[in-house]
Amino acid sequence: MMFKHLFKLIWNKRKQNFLFLSEILISFLVIFAVFSYLTYYYQNYSKPLGFDYKRVWSVAYGNGQLPKNRDSLVTFYDNLTKSLKAMPQIESISLSSSNYPYSDSFMSTGLTHNRRKYDRVSNYMVGNDYQKVWNVSLLEGRWFLPEDAVSKDKGVIINETLKNEMFGKQKAIGKFIGDFDDKNKLKVIGVVADIKANGDFQPGNNALFSPLDTGYLKWTGTVLIKVRESADATFESKLYKFMATSTHNAVEIQHVDEMRDKRNRRTITPMVIFIIIASFLIINVALGLFGVLWYNINKRKGEIGLRRAIGASGRSVSYQLVMEAIILATMSLLVGCFFAVQFPLLSVFDIPASVYIIAMLLSVAFIYLLVLFCSLYPGKQAASIHPAVALHEE
Repeated sequence: MMFKHLFKLIWNKRKQNFLFLSEILISFLVIFAVFSYLTYYYQNYSKPLGFDYKRVWSVAYGNGQLPKNRDSLVTFYDNLTKSLKAMPQIESISLSSSNYPYSDSFMSTGLTHNRRKYDRVSNYMVGNDYQKVWNVSLLEGRWFLPEDAVSKDKGVIINETLKNEMFGKQKAIGKFIGDFDDKNKLKVIGVVADIKANGDFQPGNNALFSPLDTGYLKWTGTVLIKVRESADATFESKLYKFMATSTHNAVEIQHVDEMRDKRNRRTITPMVIFIIIASFLIINVALGLFGVLWYNINKRKGEIGLRRAIGASGRSVSYQLVMEAIILATMSLLVGCFFAVQFPLLSVFDIPASVYIIAMLLSVAFIYLLVLFCSLYPGKQAASIHPAVALHEE
């Protein structure tokens, strides 16, 4: 009976309540966007990194002056690798394609398994000691060995997510997958944990690791180095001179931990700006809701005074006004949730449905708390209205 009366009051004041409903709906949509944003990045951040970036340096160089003959190029890199390993400050080294973690470089390929195509698979061309440099976790099988270069079947390593998509709970070791056209077969020799190569807040892509063979050496322009704790600026200068002399070209040395921080700042900075803008909007909406409720009380002093005069307690008056606000909020939230639920149903932005569902639940809870907070004080003020004063003013 009480709710029927409340709905009747709301319907009779539908024009005055339209502003309230609109503010709640807009607030919900903004909060839903904010919580979707934060939930998505939090879920990514909470997942393991998959590798160790500390004390890893990348050395990029121009390869235009290197030998063109394949045998001469192999000899050059053998000598370069031995010379670098001989330096006491270096723990391990590996040649690599340019798309190593945090490098802002992306190489992709396509794969086929059971007639299903897998697009935009991150394709890493790596040396034999790539795992040692990054301390990548092997979940199944093994890493590349020198004898893989002369093996009949080309061995590859895939990451855990790609393995689960292709083989489910089955073992992937020894299985064959096809390239994008399914013309060449690749033998899976290992499975590694997912790596977040684009920053702590970005998800890891499906990944394929292929051995860096002699045919790819002419394109190689990156050496990854795991240095010991004793490596300092003096050693970095020595390393720079050695690489510049060896390659006869420009050299750039970057510390991967600094690259990681820079990459994360690109995500955090717009996130903070977005949160600040949304916070100002929410504050304005809260003030608007407070003002609307306050205005309604002043317009309804006669009604409130009459209710108090016929025996209604101040608590029941306050409860009525708060419940009206909650019911109006619920009506707006139903409309807002209708639009919000389309995002997981349509897989908008290719984001997991759990992100949108969690964001929607958090947004609903936030709006209810906001409305409750904004309506409590006006409701308390309404409860303190003396019936004689209210009726006299009317």
